[in-house]
Amino acid sequence: MLALNKLSLNNLRGDLLGGLTAAIVSLPLALTFGVASGAGAEAGLYGAILIGLFASLFGGTSTLISEPTGPMTVVMTAVVSSLIASNPEKGMAMAFTVVMMAGAFQIFFGYLKLGKYITLMPYSVVSGFMSGIGVILILLQLAPALGQAAPPGGVIGTISHLPELLSNIQLPELMLFSMTLVVLFLTPAKYKKYVPPQLIALVFITLLSVIFFSNGGINRIGEIDVSLPSMIVPYFTQEELRVMLIDAMVLGMLGCIDSMLTSVIADNLTRTEHNSNKELVGQGLGNIMSGLFGGLPGAGATMGTVVNIQSGGRTALSGVFRVVVLFVAVFGAASLIETIPLAVLAAIAVKVGVDILDWSFIKRAHRVSRHSTLIMYAVLLLTVFVDLIVAVGVGVFIANVIIIEKLSAVEAQKIKAMSDVDDEIPLSDKQRALLNDAQGRLLFFYLSGAMIFGVSKALARERKNIESHDAVIFDISHVSLLDDTMTLSLENVILEALDMGKHVMIVVCTDEAKSKLMQVGLEAHLTDEHFTNSRTVALERSTLYLNNH
Repeated sequence: MLALNKLSLNNLRGDLLGGLTAAIVSLPLALTFGVASGAGAEAGLYGAILIGLFASLFGGTSTLISEPTGPMTVVMTAVVSSLIASNPEKGMAMAFTVVMMAGAFQIFFGYLKLGKYITLMPYSVVSGFMSGIGVILILLQLAPALGQAAPPGGVIGTISHLPELLSNIQLPELMLFSMTLVVLFLTPAKYKKYVPPQLIALVFITLLSVIFFSNGGINRIGEIDVSLPSMIVPYFTQEELRVMLIDAMVLGMLGCIDSMLTSVIADNLTRTEHNSNKELVGQGLGNIMSGLFGGLPGAGATMGTVVNIQSGGRTALSGVFRVVVLFVAVFGAASLIETIPLAVLAAIAVKVGVDILDWSFIKRAHRVSRHSTLIMYAVLLLTVFVDLIVAVGVGVFIANVIIIEKLSAVEAQKIKAMSDVDDEIPLSDKQRALLNDAQGRLLFFYLSGAMIFGVSKALARERKNIESHDAVIFDISHVSLLDDTMTLSLENVILEALDMGKHVMIVVCTDEAKSKLMQVGLEAHLTDEHFTNSRTVALERSTLYLNNH
């Protein structure tokens, strides 16, 4: 699975143009996410270069552009702040160790072939989770937008310090922040085709800040280490390992979801099909290398991927060329990057946060089912004010309970017990005649569809009818799924009928269904004579028994 992507020269012009355009989009975002995370602008740049390179070379989606993303940055911000608070000296090294561990988890997921299952999550949960991340990203920019250092404590800390932040507003930086937002939101679409608004704002507002505020007083990125990144030695103690493992699992899973969703978008645009498991391995390798050299974690980025494809990129060569352009830009223009105001980057991050919000769901929430709306907002609030993993866990649990309840209610209607002809049961004329000939002494259990654990109560309700009949047929030939709980419930009903001395026949369509029933404990009570794959044979044997008794 760890194999290089094919680097074809058949689409050289398109790939070069796609890579160049993607690099232009990536640069301001990498700087923004690096500063927002607390790891520094260079961490964002290193992440964009290293993840982009290794994910392109070893991934499974030819046109995917991988780099630090908004969701990954939000999690990384929490990781950096918590680990530095617990261990100021080694906290940053521990944070980059978490990035490496997250990459290892992604490779593990890929080798377990879990790629296609990663996104099997209720839409209401994904929507609430992503919108919550968008809200977090926006709230964390309040301090730099007002010209002040971010208070400790993340979102809660920012909200609790809001009166203090508002009382110490730095008007020049608020003005730069506002001007950047105007450029980002109001740039005409005809210009966006050629230059991304983020780059326009980065260059134009930075120039204005240098011209009008050259005397200082503006918080800027500051000195960037233009040397090649040094290797970060993994560090953690045994006591810290548990916390770091949980952070790495969250980061790795989020990166998987982010990348898989973007890969699906790339497939739709290029009419191709990605290799999800190989993509997870490529993403994992990229994150390991990024963490090893002090870079941010990353994933497949929707904006960069779409821009790459629209500009002509079709192979992994576009991703590799994007890395080359970024490398030249970073190490050739570091002195210019140092002058960028933090307020400008805060505005870019706010725009990313606004874009992450699931506006399509929010706008029509009043028309969607009450359950989905409540789950979405519950996950959003838990994401913002509690914890990301708690939010997803609670959201998935509640959503699954609701869907199981609904599915069980539908499937429960497919359990029928009758002693005379029912038009809803697919019986032939001969089978109907045999059932009528039993004169009410034969109870026919008909089960169909997916028999899951939520349906067991419906089966239990029908057990009371067994006592008043002399023969019972259990027809499960049309059951598409029989889970373990339902199998045990069916076993209890069959044993109850046998204990009452009733004649029992079971209609199965496969030997597998028969084996499943026998393995749960019925092998000591049933023989091959109790089974048949024909409903007609079961009715004939039962009516013959009734005629002789």
